Amino acid sequence: MARNLAPAKKSSFPVWAWVLVVILGVILLATLWLVGVYNGLISSQGTVQNSWAQVETEYQRRADLVPQLVSTVEGAADFEKSTLTEVTSARTNWLNTQSSGASIEDQMAAGSTFDSAFSRLLVSVEAYPTLTATDTFKTLQAQLEGNENRIAVARMDYNAVATTYNVKIRRIPTNLLAALFGFDEFPLFESSSGSETAPTVEFDF
Repeated sequence: MARNLAPAKKSSFPVWAWVLVVILGVILLATLWLVGVYNGLISSQGTVQNSWAQVETEYQRRADLVPQLVSTVEGAADFEKSTLTEVTSARTNWLNTQSSGASIEDQMAAGSTFDSAFSRLLVSVEAYPTLTATDTFKTLQAQLEGNENRIAVARMDYNAVATTYNVKIRRIPTNLLAALFGFDEFPLFESSSGSETAPTVEFDF
């Protein structure tokens, strides 16, 4: 009995087509990964920028309070005029960095100068109990305390999210994509002795 040996059917999908499918699949997966990482970096960058905007807001609030503070204390007899001049100049310098589109590094430097001048003014005011006992100054004191605390919190929050972002763009292989698309590190507020707490705004009434 003769066997009916039918020829084996050849695959209608050639090898080169399978190779092409694999290559396209790899390209698709790589593209999805790149898009995911890029979007993640954009989100992280946006979080840092939003946090920095909060720092700017709190410094702006302080800048708005300075004229009122200066006006309140400048009438005190024998008050240190150089201290008023210094804090006013530091305020102006900080405001200039906002209007000129200065880098975050420059804004931080101006903010640091503003911090120092403002702290010295607050310390100087302590020597004038008659001034600090007024209702006007007591009201201003409450605003200053709240604002300085908010500045301290905003700076810490900014450093936290900026550190997370900076670590992310340094990790392999994300660092390659970050370098390719120009994702740079954000500067951090440098801690010096006592800078982690807000200036004390307490006066001897």
